[in-house]
Amino acid sequence: MKRNIVIAAVTAAALIGGGTATALATTGDDEGSARQAANTRLTDDDVRDDQDDRDDAARASSTDVTASEAIASALKHTSGTVVSAELDDEDDSDKVIWKVDVLSGDSWHSVSVDPSSGKVLGSHADDEDDTAQVRTALKGSSVTAEEAAKAAAGKGVVTSVDLDEDGKNKSWEAETRKSGGAEQDWKIDLKTGKVTADRDQDDDQD
Repeated sequence: MKRNIVIAAVTAAALIGGGTATALATTGDDEGSARQAANTRLTDDDVRDDQDDRDDAARASSTDVTASEAIASALKHTSGTVVSAELDDEDDSDKVIWKVDVLSGDSWHSVSVDPSSGKVLGSHADDEDDTAQVRTALKGSSVTAEEAAKAAAGKGVVTSVDLDEDGKNKSWEAETRKSGGAEQDWKIDLKTGKVTADRDQDDDQD
């Protein structure tokens, strides 16, 4: 409807002066082209996001080593307390590895685990400034990261498990994916191991 009004205005203006009519016609076309280009960009972004989700789901489902198994392998290599484990891209490539963060004494170590064989590929020291928070959050806890990963596995393929040491309700957080690519976040109670949907994350994604 707006475009018809513009054309009518151009036609009327053309009877008075050709130069003004040309300017109005060009403006109308530019606005339409801009809207079309913006819509195209949004559509392309949505397609890329959907493709990324499918790629992540495919990589997650193709791994032979589960999150809990990767954690167990990392602990055999570096003793301590696992605070997080994540199936992550290696240098932004198509290859993924398990990255497991271990607090050993007062030192942090990042251990890389092969998702196909469970073999430790290497490790390096990390600098973290939340050691005290982590120790406080885990004080009195009876559920380890490995146990949290096993509990969350009933909801789908676990792609990450991480300690949420912030806020009032401390817990393990896990992310799972199903074969269709759907992603879901969960909280695992530090004492009971009970798994509940992470409503905070759901609200953030809406």
